[in-house]
Amino acid sequence: MKVLLLSTYEKTGGAAIAASRLLQALRHNGVEATMLCRKNNIGKQSWTSIMERAVIWMFNGFSKKDLWATDIALFGQDITKTREYREADVIHLHWINQGFISLFQIERFIKDGKKIVWTMHDAWNTMGAYHLAIQRRESLMERWTWRRKRELYSLNKIQFVTCSRWLREETRRSELTEQLSVKAIPNPIDTALFAPQSTKKHGRRVLFVAQNVNNPMKGMSYLDEAVAMLKGNDAVELIALGRDIPYINDEVEMARLYNSVDAFVLPSLSENLPNTIMEAMACGVPCVGFDVGGIPEMIDHGRNGYVARLKDARDLAEGIRFVLDPENRERLGRAAREKVMQCYSEAAVARKYMEVYDG
Repeated sequence: MKVLLLSTYEKTGGAAIAASRLLQALRHNGVEATMLCRKNNIGKQSWTSIMERAVIWMFNGFSKKDLWATDIALFGQDITKTREYREADVIHLHWINQGFISLFQIERFIKDGKKIVWTMHDAWNTMGAYHLAIQRRESLMERWTWRRKRELYSLNKIQFVTCSRWLREETRRSELTEQLSVKAIPNPIDTALFAPQSTKKHGRRVLFVAQNVNNPMKGMSYLDEAVAMLKGNDAVELIALGRDIPYINDEVEMARLYNSVDAFVLPSLSENLPNTIMEAMACGVPCVGFDVGGIPEMIDHGRNGYVARLKDARDLAEGIRFVLDPENRERLGRAAREKVMQCYSEAAVARKYMEVYDG
């Protein structure tokens, strides 16, 4: 069996990283898998991506509002002539927006007799054009994309997968996707690369990582407020990647960074199954996060980290204090590593996907 993974990006963003890691996990476990990403022919964007943004811009009354918060999957690049597509038995879709794969092309894949698996990395599949429910508003663009998805889904030829149980339940609550077959399979991680190292700890160093620290949805303001509450013996050194130190793309360097800190905090206001928490836990670093999305599935409150009340900076500060307590830190770190080995290792995740491909 040959599997072709499709992802707009290869390494940019959490969904792309997850897709690339799954590719590696499948290959390491005997699956003949390849991946195609969007071909960039014009600078950083393809013509299909430019056309897609232009149509969204017109839908929005020539306003830039929601220009990058929405996707209509109207345009896409033709991959059906590639050798990878022709030889594939399974087409495994990931995050394929911004002009890479259109909804019409997915219908073509089905007509070609390909088995379709689609891993959802956010809630876009459950709505019309929007990726986040809290940003959604009614519009002609939203209604048109919703109807086009309903036509595609009605063919009943796609096996959907969510990275978290939380998103699976959101899928079941949506009128658009409530009748679909949906499985929950987490993202994998290389537990040999992201592993505890004998790096000197500092005792009070806390790390925050996000692709864009200035994105309000990443909750940086709540973390700054929480850190300000920790004074005296509870004071901490906060390192925000991309703000306090330059952004790191190399995974080896990222593993070293995780191993140099004593706790990892992700105060996001919306998350699916964040790679950053998984990476930190794999390195034996206890984590703190808000009770949102898939975070409570990863952090077992009080056992391998701390789950704080959403948008509660004071509880976030209490969580940081809890995981940095010398009486808790080592126990929490060991439990975090054990959780990753049991649930998110390459072998564990690849085995679940192989069952989906064969099913």
